[in-house]
Amino acid sequence: MPLSPEEPQIPESAQGPRATPAAGRSAQTPRPVPGPRPAAPPRPGRPGPTRQAPAQREQQPKPPAPAATQIQLIPAPADGALDAAEEAVDLLLDSGRAPGEVLVVTTGEAHPWTAHELSFGEAAYWAQHDAGDDVFYADFAHVARLASRPVVVVALNGGTDSAVTTVLSLARERANTLLIVCGDPQRVNAVLGAGV
Repeated sequence: MPLSPEEPQIPESAQGPRATPAAGRSAQTPRPVPGPRPAAPPRPGRPGPTRQAPAQREQQPKPPAPAATQIQLIPAPADGALDAAEEAVDLLLDSGRAPGEVLVVTTGEAHPWTAHELSFGEAAYWAQHDAGDDVFYADFAHVARLASRPVVVVALNGGTDSAVTTVLSLARERANTLLIVCGDPQRVNAVLGAGV
């Protein structure tokens, strides 16, 4: 049939709706949209309640897992462990840590601050501990009574193996964020585990 001059000629390659699919292609059928299924309509002749659509569970955010205490080892000989612990405390305070967040524990001879404060009596010494507003120093004899603090610094400045084991174990429990151990790495790894 010849085209009339008013009708424009449309090339066969032009896109548009097709009445029949092209050779070799099948017509695409609409796919279902995922989501909750609607309630089923009641079926005639079936007694009982109609089936309800399954309720979608609200996803509750998981609480964050408690962060594990980080352990830092500063290698030092027994006679230099106290000096290394003092340097660690200075660095902590210089980096913005509040003094009340830091606890220092010795395994051998008591820190000079501990001996000085105990000279005023046990009650005054423990009152400073309980106030928690300054760096607190303790030795092996007092470690079981210590409360938790964000940072615990341990100076392995001597003491028996059982004292070192006790102090390191309790210090690990008392440190909420960071445990710094100043001492012989082999001795520390024997107590806290390899790789510290």
